[in-house]
Parts: sequence; structure tokens; C-alpha cells
Amino acid sequence: MPGPRWAATFERHWPAYRDWFLQDGEAARPSYLEAARLLRRHMPELVPTYERLVALAGGGDLAARALSLVDPPPYLGACSQGVWTRGQPVLVRNYDYAASRLEGLIWSTAWAGRRVIGTGDSLWGLLDGLNEDGLAVSLTFGGRRHVGHGFGIPLVVRYLLETCATVREAVAALDRLPFHLTHNLTLVDRAGRFATAYLAPDHRPVVLRTPVATNHQHVLDWPEYAARTRSHEREAIIAALLDDPALTADGFADAFLVPPLRDSAGAGHFGTLYTAVLQPAELAIEYRWPDLAWRQSIAAFDPGMRLAPPPSAAA
Repeated sequence: MPGPRWAATFERHWPAYRDWFLQDGEAARPSYLEAARLLRRHMPELVPTYERLVALAGGGDLAARALSLVDPPPYLGACSQGVWTRGQPVLVRNYDYAASRLEGLIWSTAWAGRRVIGTGDSLWGLLDGLNEDGLAVSLTFGGRRHVGHGFGIPLVVRYLLETCATVREAVAALDRLPFHLTHNLTLVDRAGRFATAYLAPDHRPVVLRTPVATNHQHVLDWPEYAARTRSHEREAIIAALLDDPALTADGFADAFLVPPLRDSAGAGHFGTLYTAVLQPAELAIEYRWPDLAWRQSIAAFDPGMRLAPPPSAAA
């Protein structure tokens, strides 16, 4: 539950988040009243947790506005994810981003009564994770420059895992939420149902029964970004892996640890910071690097630390 451990995390990361939040000036961000009103309207289940976190953060106006994740500064990334559907379902994803901007935290929480584990971002949001019902979710940037009025995607992932048990419930929740940027969410549940939801600020979600997502959507409107991140290439590789009749689930996950899916970037470039293997049937996530693995689960969460190599350390 929110308490001293979260407060210590906030104190450690808040200076960097404050600078990020104010990078365009304070007037560019919504007021507390506007942000809190949107949160209460669309995510009422999270409001008690939000208010508790604001109090732990000192109750200041700026922290409250930042923690709402309403209209934060834009952020781009390059990630790959795919759902293995033969046998027990598995969601495998690579998170590609700048290492200096990764919180590097795995959270085990029960903030709204449902147990959730996942990779932290934006102080209480999630980049990926699963809950005690076996719903797993992960995100990628969707490859569009359009910016709108709505929630940052890490809070959307948190909200789905806090309030939904199945892919069907998650899709219904997405249909009534406003989004700040274009993102793709891949979802799978314990029963093996899966979908990719293409989210955008300027239209309702488009949900397709596809097991692959990279950094473009069903309609391409930023081809330069897709080319720079090799989005179509990575999508085709994952699709081919899923179609390979000789491949196993372990082999599928292993493919994310080597190029071209793993991006061993040079200085100043995004790279693959971790591979997550989300296992809804086992309620577990295994975090992997080429020479390191760390398994966490709902039933057996292991607080501690692992030192992973930087993206440029492995080819």
C-alpha cells in the first residue's frame, strides 16, 4: 500500500520529474482542478490512491498536477511486443528507451484491492504488468505526432490492471478513456484471449485481434519515424516467429534478446533496456537480459536489486 517506501521513491525521482513536467513552462500543463476533475470523471477507482500519493508527496500543487498524468509532456519510444498463443499464453516485450529516463523499479501493489505487479514509470504508472486475475498489458508508442487532452499511457496501463480481469473488460474501459498521445496496447488474459488496441487522442480506440505491436498503427501517418525505428521490420520478424511451427514459447522469448529485436544502442540513442516475459497462467513476469534473468510473481515477489548491463554492452 502507499506508504514510506513510495514516499522515498518519490523523493528520489521527483527532481527529475519536476524538470520534465515543467520543460515547456508551468502554463503548458493543466491546472490541479482540471486534472483532478478528469481523473475523478474517468478513473474514479484510482482517486483514493491518487489522493494518498499526493499527501505522501507533500500535498503541493505541482506534484498533484504531475501525478495526475493528465496532459504530460510528450514522450517517444521504440518497443516491440508479441503474444504467444500455442499452449499457455505469453506476452513478450522489449522496452526500448533512454536508460537515463528509466525508473528501474518493479512494483508489487494492492492499491485498489487487486494485486498487481509491473514495471514502474511516472511515479505510479506502469509500462507493462499483470494482475491477480491473469490480465497482462504492455505498451508501445504508436508512431504519430498528434497530441491531445487526456491521460499519459503509464496511468492507463495502471488503471486497466487495477480495475479489469479480462481482455474484454479492458477493451470496454479503453473505449471510454481520453488519451494524451498515440500508443498501442497489447493485452492477453489467462484464458488466452488477446488483442492490440490502437489508441489516439483524435479517435476512438481501434481494437484488432492481432498478437503483434511495434511503433506504427494500422494507418501509417509518420513514415519517417517508422523507418527510423525499423517498426515494420520488427513487426514482420515477430509475426514470422509466431508462424514458425518449429518454435517453442521459450524460443520466441529468446528471440527478443538478440538483434534485430534487441537494440544494442550507442550513446545518445534509445536501446533495449529489458525484455519482459509476462505469463498470465502463472501470474508471473520474468525480466531478461542476455546474461541475466529475474522472475517475479504475484505469489512470490522478491524485493531486491539486480544490476543489468546497459544497452550498448551487448551486441
